[in-house]
Amino acid sequence: MTSLSDFSWPNFSWMAWTWQTAAFFAVIALLILGMGLWEAASPGGAPRHGILRFETTRGDRLFISLLGSAFIHLAWLGLSGLDLWWALVLSVVFAIGVFRFV
Repeated sequence: MTSLSDFSWPNFSWMAWTWQTAAFFAVIALLILGMGLWEAASPGGAPRHGILRFETTRGDRLFISLLGSAFIHLAWLGLSGLDLWWALVLSVVFAIGVFRFV
């Protein structure tokens, strides 16, 4: 029988945990929390048909925004030598567009 003291925690020393990495995950958590609070305050969110011509909810639009932002950042890293702050600005504009028109 093994005891709790025999348990060894995984070694995460290979991960580059910087304040930027922590801020990234904190923002994702805050977005999900904010969407949950918004849903609690105003249930349903009136699904709508936008330029994609299929029904989307607020959660769908958040997912599309996050997925698109990931691709924007990956493309920025691969194709541009400029700072990632510009990719962040482009991602925020993309997210506003998704929530407005999709």
